[in-house]
Amino acid sequence: MEPQTVVLKHGEADRVIAGHPWIYQGAIRKLTGNPADGAVVIVKDHRSRFIGTGFYNSKSKIAVRVLAHEQVEINETFFEQRIRQALDVRKRHMPNATSFRIVNAESDFLSGLIVDKYEDVLVIQISALGMELRKSQIITVLQKLFAPRAIIERSDVASRRFEGLDPVEGVLTGELAGPVRANINGLIFETDLLKGQKTGLYLDQQVNYAHVAGLVSKLPQPNVLDCFSFVGGFGLHCARAGAAHVHMLDQSADAVAASLHNAAVNGLADKCSAEAVNVFDWLSTHAKTRPHEKLVPKFDLIVLDPPPFTRNRAAVPNALRGYKEIHVRALKLLRQGGVVVTFCCSHHVDARTFKDVILSAAWDCRKILRQIAAYTQSPDHPVIPMIPETEYLKGYAFELVR
Repeated sequence: MEPQTVVLKHGEADRVIAGHPWIYQGAIRKLTGNPADGAVVIVKDHRSRFIGTGFYNSKSKIAVRVLAHEQVEINETFFEQRIRQALDVRKRHMPNATSFRIVNAESDFLSGLIVDKYEDVLVIQISALGMELRKSQIITVLQKLFAPRAIIERSDVASRRFEGLDPVEGVLTGELAGPVRANINGLIFETDLLKGQKTGLYLDQQVNYAHVAGLVSKLPQPNVLDCFSFVGGFGLHCARAGAAHVHMLDQSADAVAASLHNAAVNGLADKCSAEAVNVFDWLSTHAKTRPHEKLVPKFDLIVLDPPPFTRNRAAVPNALRGYKEIHVRALKLLRQGGVVVTFCCSHHVDARTFKDVILSAAWDCRKILRQIAAYTQSPDHPVIPMIPETEYLKGYAFELVR
């Protein structure tokens, strides 16, 4: 029987050989073997030389997701080997973490699969047809390797529709009643894995929480403003590190309630307050002055960790205006010698552009900043340089010189 094969056009193989797993429909010269959607195919270059094995899907713009650069059988053994390799990376770089991302899709050469661990509960998210058709094999491997109390599915991402898939959510194995308590750097965060954002928490900031807490410990009992605080990740770490007070802002009333609950769970309630507000409006209101009135800044550290302002390149100019505006407003509220810690989680805004926006905001405010740190995503969200899509989170800490 002739193998199901995808032959690429001239010049289209280089990117795949270099490590990028996506092959678009327009890169294909011909198909042999009439592969079904979700089937395993062999990928060859224009001279019919073998370059990889992957999943095929005629319904998707990403026609093939390459999983290996050798001929392998995509079965339970394959998934176990790949997931063990991913786990080894986490054990090396985050040896003390008990809640973390086990599999980060393309970063771990398992395109279309995310697996998060919240103590003894796992959450999976599948965004590719090939993975969807092998879900039972993946679940079997996860049960074998982790023996979780429950496995939850949160395959509710919009990208599933591009693969011809409907959203799926629910408990796959075991039982789960109520929120799960996750230990993040020694702090307890309760999260509803069935209803919360993403797959539960923003695990990609886990290492940065500790880094920012380290900045707090160098300031004399600072007043901290945590903008876009979600369930209190940065805020609670700052409170524990010695902040005199932390005020948290988020548009979601549920997130604000969760942040205050988490503060109480960790014995930090007396140091924390929170508001459910539009963060832009709050910053604007508190940065305004009446004629001839001088604004007196009252925060020693301000954290800006907004959701992505753009998910496509067309909207980047508007996103940059949004990023600049929050920095203009925040810098007006920062005391001299204070620190602004700021993040951008949009893949379409690179680190250099993001920094330029911050410096442009500082110029508008006639402020001078000193960069004291740069940040990226936690090691459980690995960056593969040849796959630019794996690098999305960037951040900086700036000290206000004057």
